[in-house]
Amino acid sequence: MNYFHRQIQLWGEQTQRALSDKRILIIGAGGLGSSLSYALGASGIGRISVVDFDTVALHNIHRQILFTLADEGKFKADVFKSRTEARYDGVSVEVHKSRADEFFTSATASGEKFDLILDATDNLATRAQIDAFAKQIGVPWVFASVDSWQCQVCFVQNADFKFFPSLNATPAGITAAIVMFAASFEANLALRYLAGLEVEKDLLYYANFFGGELEVRKIKL
Repeated sequence: MNYFHRQIQLWGEQTQRALSDKRILIIGAGGLGSSLSYALGASGIGRISVVDFDTVALHNIHRQILFTLADEGKFKADVFKSRTEARYDGVSVEVHKSRADEFFTSATASGEKFDLILDATDNLATRAQIDAFAKQIGVPWVFASVDSWQCQVCFVQNADFKFFPSLNATPAGITAAIVMFAASFEANLALRYLAGLEVEKDLLYYANFFGGELEVRKIKL
């Protein structure tokens, strides 16, 4: 328990031990997924399932902080597993190198159970699939998206995913900083929920740095 000394100061040993029985599902091991590995991988969560079929490309590395130049060409999910387990030997990372829809089909057939699902994808079509799967198995999920100097994060319990107007979007440029900002927010919501602490559900947070100053809006869904 000395490993988690500073966390235990927040919520006590009983809560910390309870995290070891939790299982989360992360869809995507790229930008958001990389940061989630650091924020959640060594938090004491017992099992993490990560779904990503992609390999590391050179242009990924500047914002996908889990990867180094030596990882170019490797499967992102494999690197996620090795780096996450290297930081904390009490976590078991299960790798699924498949598309999200393929995983959801197999997980439904096998009756897979999760405590929480985290979105670390980059398109609304896949997020709609996450929403459908989460509602099918009765588990909440955390939505997160980043683009340019802005991000959106929401703990989704009952909200209808149709609150998003379009399933098609063209990504703009992006920096590592906004990706890490969004993932940290997402991870905080996840940790509070898994630790049994209060979380505001179905509230969309929108943050942007366009004018050089942080602007945050909250939209109840």
